[in-house]
Amino acid sequence: MSITRRTFSRLGLAAAAGLFAAPALAQDMPAPFDNPGEVKIALVRYLSTGDFFQAYLSGVEAQAKALGVDLRVLDSRQDAALQADMVDQAIALGVDGIIIQHGLTESMKEAAQRAVDAGIKVVAFDVNVENPAIPQIEQSDRDLARLALEQAVADNGEAWKAGYVYVAGIAPLDRRDETWREFKAKYPGINEVAMFGTLDNPIANSVANQARSVVTANPDIQVMFAPYDEFAKGVKIAVDEAGLSDSIKIYSADISTADIAAMREPGSAWVATAATNPAVVGQVSVRALAMLLAGEEPGASVIVPPTLITQADLNGQDIKNMEELSAKLPQFAHADVAMPAWMPNPNE
Repeated sequence: MSITRRTFSRLGLAAAAGLFAAPALAQDMPAPFDNPGEVKIALVRYLSTGDFFQAYLSGVEAQAKALGVDLRVLDSRQDAALQADMVDQAIALGVDGIIIQHGLTESMKEAAQRAVDAGIKVVAFDVNVENPAIPQIEQSDRDLARLALEQAVADNGEAWKAGYVYVAGIAPLDRRDETWREFKAKYPGINEVAMFGTLDNPIANSVANQARSVVTANPDIQVMFAPYDEFAKGVKIAVDEAGLSDSIKIYSADISTADIAAMREPGSAWVATAATNPAVVGQVSVRALAMLLAGEEPGASVIVPPTLITQADLNGQDIKNMEELSAKLPQFAHADVAMPAWMPNPNE
């Protein structure tokens, strides 16, 4: 028996477990959430490797549980064609709503339109499906890049040699790239001597392999801009191995408990990151979809504001994990975004 990609996606869907729990005050919520268990939603993922995506998933699960919806999680593991197939399978399952998490515009644009044509509500996180009917959930990627780069300028002045980690075609990285290009135009003393990057799994190790060659060829690099934490992990591996932690500083985006530990290592080159709480972004994704299902409008662009987190902040406040980060930086623990009065807060 041959197993095609489409057959495999069906098998995966059949095996996917629904997550369900009744909200505490279902009677106070609008239709269709006044009938716990009646609403079915699917999370269709492109990227899932790394702490960010595990935390994002936990946020999706927590908000879905608070709303009392049946959640299906479908993971394409960076297979663009399979992700499109999974959207079609979610449609066939009769879900009420779909969250598309990352992906490529060329593969997801038509799949997302098919879901809309089927009467399904859709939101997209960090993938541009070029559809005005589909709200875009964003971490304010331009602000993420801006905060990190402003810190790089504050730490290193307006002229330095830089290595840059980038993969084109991924919406959040493309938005961060726009800010990087703006900064280079604003500060002509910034000299990008190397650009590299990959999303091959495991991402950090694959980037480390590239970064080894980059720092060997360019030992005078002063700043590495790696605007995704898996990129930063890979760069740090290479910088540590080359013995250049004292001369290279890494600026990133995103945060996790593992990232905090890496930033707090004695002499760590990873000095700053700009981040939203990925669990909160997951919650916001579900809330925006829930608003659509309740006949409300979350807006065409639903933006979760980021926070700058420096090595000095982490050491000064003795922050060791995400829980302590949320406790000591309350703005990081919850975003009052897509939060109508009836929406249950899973953090309470």
